[in-house]
Amino acid sequence: TDLQTFFKLHLSHAVLNVLSSAAHRDAPCFVDDLVAALHDATGKDGELLASSPASFGICSESDSSSRLVLSELSVGIRRNDRRGVEVLDPAAVFVSDEDDQESIMVTFDLPQSQLLKLKPVLVLAFKSPLTDGELDIIFSSQSLQPNTQSACISGRTLYILLTGKSSEGNVEQKWNISVQAKSPGTRQSLKDVLIGGKSGSDVRLTPLLLFSAETGTDTRSGSSTASSQTASLSFLCELRRFLDASLPQQHAEPLLLRLDSLQSLPPLALGLSTSETLLAEIINSSAPTIFSFSSWSSSFPVRPGQLALSPALLGELGQRLEMNERQMRELVRQGMVPQRASEKLERLRQLSAFQKQDSSAEGETQYCAFLLLKALQMLTRAYSIQRKLRAARAGPSTRGPTCGLGSLTVFLTDLVSGLLGPQSTDLNNCRGSCAIPLNNINNHAVLLTYHIERGNVNERGPCCVPLAYDPLEVIVLNDEGSFLTSKPDMVAKECGCR
Repeated sequence: TDLQTFFKLHLSHAVLNVLSSAAHRDAPCFVDDLVAALHDATGKDGELLASSPASFGICSESDSSSRLVLSELSVGIRRNDRRGVEVLDPAAVFVSDEDDQESIMVTFDLPQSQLLKLKPVLVLAFKSPLTDGELDIIFSSQSLQPNTQSACISGRTLYILLTGKSSEGNVEQKWNISVQAKSPGTRQSLKDVLIGGKSGSDVRLTPLLLFSAETGTDTRSGSSTASSQTASLSFLCELRRFLDASLPQQHAEPLLLRLDSLQSLPPLALGLSTSETLLAEIINSSAPTIFSFSSWSSSFPVRPGQLALSPALLGELGQRLEMNERQMRELVRQGMVPQRASEKLERLRQLSAFQKQDSSAEGETQYCAFLLLKALQMLTRAYSIQRKLRAARAGPSTRGPTCGLGSLTVFLTDLVSGLLGPQSTDLNNCRGSCAIPLNNINNHAVLLTYHIERGNVNERGPCCVPLAYDPLEVIVLNDEGSFLTSKPDMVAKECGCR
């Protein structure tokens, strides 16, 4: 029919794509990561860091207004400990793509909110960075102030900031924004950035509206804020960023063996019912630990994790936490760990709200302090191993000919889904001769050695082998909660001849 023909022709020239990524927007750390990025855009002196403009799509030749907006947001978040920023999620966003137009029209449907009376900042967050080349874009709309704004996108760009106009009333609004590439012939690149290049493909950008709430006006109406997330979720998000920034960088070929194919003890849920005896063993354990943030999604529980520790064990936890914090700050001072890790550690300390002498610390506080201790133990151990390996490479071999414990570094890349680190661990190995006399040898090995020395060469001689092991501890944080899985007999810690 004529109507069918009309729709076929229309759809062949105009494709509507929903520019909304629930998996991205609703990911547990999405808003927290954005607020953290804004917080880290300036130094303690309030000046923008050199890398910040590129991260937020600010062109090098742009006027000072866009830089000023970024600076004001960053300073405000720093001053209010990441509070004071309200977030409004557009209800729907559409991209109209017509082949005969150089520009692409983006429509934002905004819900009713008193927040719109404040000066809004539209944030477009990249789901994945641009991988090839650079792209300069012009945004034009009566809803923006000024009406025309530009952005320069590169592989370093994580967000785009656009300043909008305040509304006069609490009414639903549509923002129609024309998006056009500055250079002719780059329309396809623009489509790749906005909608992945074709209808039905994965959307690259996720929108949010930010509002400075420093005016003191209680304007919350259907909005969510970074500060309204539970402390434990913010702590976990910051913990993941801290580990990502602090772990030693390793470059190794991924292994095919999966960590979950190894023998494991039953997972231990970290909660109020966890045995204090087990928690005491874990707190005092010298075993290596790795963290796995697996299957994080919108269903990740925001309810706080909790532990119930006695005052004595709380004191032990506090002392070990304090000792490992000192070691971590010393690593920062020596330049082994990036300087930004020190600030993130301080933020984690604040979020955990744990004081060594506080015997009345709440269960959520204990939970955060426990995870922070295990993270710091993991990091200090990883850097201690790295230091030993460097010393071994630089100096002559000091290992004697007799049986003893030696270093064996195994890379863990891709062994477990969501593995955050470290990417390698020292499993140790036993090497050396088992000739008499020996320490740590049993009667069987002694008799076997003498038997062989008397000419019975067809028998197997004593071998230098591990006699005792430490486990590998994996702390898994997933949709079901927090768990500790122990992989027994992973790290050799004592050698002998058997």
